[in-house]
Amino acid sequence: MRYYRIAGADGPSWAREDGDRLRLVSGDPFSGTTDGRATVGRDEARLLPPVAPSKIVAIGLNYKDHAAERGKALPAEPLIFLKPPSSVIGPGEAIRRPAWAGRVDHEAEMGIVIGRAAHDLPSPEAARAHVLGVLCVNDVTARELQDKDVQFTRAKGFDTFCPLGPCIATGLDLADLAVVGRVNGVVRQQSRTDQLIFDAFHLVWFVSRVMTLLPGDIISTGTPAGIGPLASGDVVEVEVEGVGVLRNPVS
Repeated sequence: MRYYRIAGADGPSWAREDGDRLRLVSGDPFSGTTDGRATVGRDEARLLPPVAPSKIVAIGLNYKDHAAERGKALPAEPLIFLKPPSSVIGPGEAIRRPAWAGRVDHEAEMGIVIGRAAHDLPSPEAARAHVLGVLCVNDVTARELQDKDVQFTRAKGFDTFCPLGPCIATGLDLADLAVVGRVNGVVRQQSRTDQLIFDAFHLVWFVSRVMTLLPGDIISTGTPAGIGPLASGDVVEVEVEGVGVLRNPVS
């Protein structure tokens, strides 16, 4: 199932994919939905970020090839950092490059959507019951600031530096999904989640032992090799198998 959050005259609404259209639903994917009668064409809907997370927990160096391209040793346990909710934008919204921040890179990632509150879970297997689904994440990064600073907050935290979308996809096998990053239609990143050093449920378990994860929170699982700079006028895409394509222009 793929759930979309769309803009409406009375505020955000939830819809599910129904063939080539979106069917409006009552309720939400976290507590349950009921189909409505109304539908809207995909091209007619203005898609919003699928969630409004209280926090985005991102994972560094979680693909071996990315660690190699960054010249870093493989981590012994997940390397976690936070992106602020104010960095979130939805499909089609512009990534704004701060003129003074230097090189700004794309990072294509699969994001885990928390469906049930998770605190100090006993095992990675127990984490399965707390995952609603997945979406596409672009962990946009001011690379020169990341290299300069001791920690990642400034480099990863600018407004517009966390595109999410286009939907929440449920019922997928998170262990083996393709992750692709493109700029202007050219593939720059391409891997599969079976190449993650720490898999999705291990990450949920690990993070839950540090902080309580709330419904709608995101864990962004790390990016494969191929990160590269973005320029004004570019269009960057993140595609996760079974989810769809998250597309954003760059200004």
